[in-house]
Amino acid sequence: MRPSNVSRLLVFAACAVTCSAWADTLRVGPAERIHTIAEAARVARDGDVVEIASGDYKADVAVWTQQDLTIRGLGAMPKLIAMGAAAENKAIFVVRGDRIRIENLEFRGAKVRDRNGAGIRHEAGKLTVVGCRFLENENGILTANDERLSLEIERSEFGYNGSGEGQSHNLYVGTIASLQVTGSYFHHAKVGHLLKSRARDNRILYNRLTDEIGGRASYELEFPSGGTALVVGNQIEQSSTTENSKIISFGAEGLKWPKNALYLSHNTIVNDRPQGARMLDVRAGVAVVAVNNLLVGQGASLDLPAGAGQGNVVGDWPDFVRPQRDDYHLRRDSKLFGATAKAGLASGGVDLTPVAEYVHPLQTRPVAPQRWSPGAFQSPGG
Repeated sequence: MRPSNVSRLLVFAACAVTCSAWADTLRVGPAERIHTIAEAARVARDGDVVEIASGDYKADVAVWTQQDLTIRGLGAMPKLIAMGAAAENKAIFVVRGDRIRIENLEFRGAKVRDRNGAGIRHEAGKLTVVGCRFLENENGILTANDERLSLEIERSEFGYNGSGEGQSHNLYVGTIASLQVTGSYFHHAKVGHLLKSRARDNRILYNRLTDEIGGRASYELEFPSGGTALVVGNQIEQSSTTENSKIISFGAEGLKWPKNALYLSHNTIVNDRPQGARMLDVRAGVAVVAVNNLLVGQGASLDLPAGAGQGNVVGDWPDFVRPQRDDYHLRRDSKLFGATAKAGLASGGVDLTPVAEYVHPLQTRPVAPQRWSPGAFQSPGG
């Protein structure tokens, strides 16, 4: 006799209880039974939590193959310093399990012979990264090309990553199913891009992507293979010393995915390059919708096809609180403050209305203004 649906549910419930009972919390640190992260990676089982004490972990690299695993730093952010070591000659962490969450860790200095070393190399399943830092690696995070992968990043910092040849980046996402980045800070990539993604579906929401003084990043945002990209509520700024005039690029290497669309809403896009810039470079045949973006600096234009834009405006330096310190909140007395309509829905039901704004460093706060302003910030300054 085949088991009934009720019987099946009882079996599944029993399995869930048993699996939960097997889960454990492993603690790593000089005063703990497990002294190294590498050892924790060898003994951890599916469903475990790995907690890492504050401190410096030098040349302590690991491969993670478990499922439903959480790896978190405790207290002051633990620093994982490569010191020439790399798991599988790839990264400080190689992540090859499913549903892995990594919190409150700093990844620094990953370098390998092929100049493609990463703080994290993501090779399987879903990876969630929360409240982490990626500094001075050849790539902050580098993913495999696998359409089953997904990556979510929240409240994390990426800075000074890249090997200097333009082929490695602060964040380098391959041909995967989806990428979502929220409340994060990208700056000072070494010749490469602040964020490069070949994912099918991209959601870049409420971040600060600013190359800043002395920055040499190429693009601030690149989607070379097309796909769909929802880019809402970001501060996006090109430095005066960049080696590339383009700020946002879409489809430069061809359109891989069946659907290719770029939605830009309520972004503040700034060019500090004295020679001017091309703020948006989009391959022919891509659907573009640009609403309520605020453009600043030489070459302040999105060069949109007819009917693709609404409410996009140009701001001047007196409109902002402290632009010399990268603070692009509109002054309350600016003519632009509260001067636009709500973004609403694009065709296909894509909601372009921001529900939050970035707060530096690495936070977001909800917004629901009575009067909407163009750009990334609804809260006034000055």
